[in-house]
Amino acid sequence: MDRHQWVKEFAGAVTVCDPHGVILEMNDRSARMFEEQGGRALVGSNLLDCHPEPARTKLEQLMEARQANVYTVEKKGVKKLIYQTPWYSSGRYGGFVEIVLELPSEMPHFIRRGS
Repeated sequence: MDRHQWVKEFAGAVTVCDPHGVILEMNDRSARMFEEQGGRALVGSNLLDCHPEPARTKLEQLMEARQANVYTVEKKGVKKLIYQTPWYSSGRYGGFVEIVLELPSEMPHFIRRGS
C-alpha cells in the first residue's frame, strides 16, 4: 500500500497546491466538494482562479507570506473548519494545503493543563 493512500478516502477535504497556486492533489472528499467547479479536473489549474475578490487577494497574500489561515464557516446549517497552511518538503516551501472538516453543531471543548 502506498504510504500516502490514507488521504484518498480521508473524511476531510484535502487540496494541495504548489507555490504558484497550481492544484497538485485533491482527495476524494475535495473532488466532491468542488464538483460543481470541475471536481478532480481542477488538478493542474490555478486555485486563485477559483476565488473571487477579496478572497483571491487574501489567499495570494497568505501564500506569499507563507502564513496559515484558520477559520470556521457555516453553510446550509453545516459548520466547517477551514485550515489553510503552507507545506514543506525537506525544508523547502512546496505550496499550500487546505483541509476542510465538517464540525458537529455541538462539540465538547477541553482545556488541558500541562503536566
